[in-house]
Amino acid sequence: MTASTTATVPEGATRASSESMLEVRGLDVAFGSGGRAVRVLNGVDLTIGTGRTVGLVGESGSGKSTLAKALVGTVRPSAGSIRIAGVDTATLSRRDRAAMRRRVQMIPQDPYSSLDPRRTVGQALAEAIDPRRPDAKRHREQIIEWLRTVRMPDDAIDRFPHEFSGGQRQRVAIARGLVVNPEFVIADEITSALDVSVQAEILNLVARLRRELGLSMLFISHNLAVVRHVSDDVVVLYRGDVVEQGPTEQVYSDPQHPYTRALLDSVPGAPGFSID
Repeated sequence: MTASTTATVPEGATRASSESMLEVRGLDVAFGSGGRAVRVLNGVDLTIGTGRTVGLVGESGSGKSTLAKALVGTVRPSAGSIRIAGVDTATLSRRDRAAMRRRVQMIPQDPYSSLDPRRTVGQALAEAIDPRRPDAKRHREQIIEWLRTVRMPDDAIDRFPHEFSGGQRQRVAIARGLVVNPEFVIADEITSALDVSVQAEILNLVARLRRELGLSMLFISHNLAVVRHVSDDVVVLYRGDVVEQGPTEQVYSDPQHPYTRALLDSVPGAPGFSID
């Protein structure tokens, strides 16, 4: 594969289906117990169709990261259900939960701390491919294919994270999340630690990948302008409650909830702001 404008994606990466990839119903999450329990999510409902991207928007403390952690299984809900690719995650055995973690990948927020400085980029991706026997040489062709997919040079495979800029590290983090061909991807504030000009590059990359790979994605951000660039639909979360949801352009052009309007008012140049 070359680094041309129209890239050929790695074999087996594209998916297409009319079924829902994610169905969340009545999800509650609380921390603590008894009278000291603090509810973080309150009866959240969320559906993501296969091949679609939903933007989850809300300020810090709204419950976005808690929802992401519940989806990947690091936080246990106190009520409600999560179905991924038709499978109720609460019914999974320990072995099946481990397999599900490969099918659901999270791209982290911070490209500086998410990569082990002692491992080369190739080693980081090899570990994602085969955690038990990571071998960058054995998987070299596959790793280089994905590096090209995210517009990184071939020689990045033998280099260390500190040799790259923040935007380049985030490209590597994206490649590491996608190298196992997950069915569902969670992108958690993946541009918030980057300069504005670099944010645009990463958003354009994500927009291209979601088209070429047919990704099913939950794209988490506090910025509605960022979400508009990559999402088919938007869900607005406020203090653990879903206060608005719908097609991206509909929510952006005709917000119904005061909190959504406040978020839009905080966007530079709203409502016509574009990251392009």
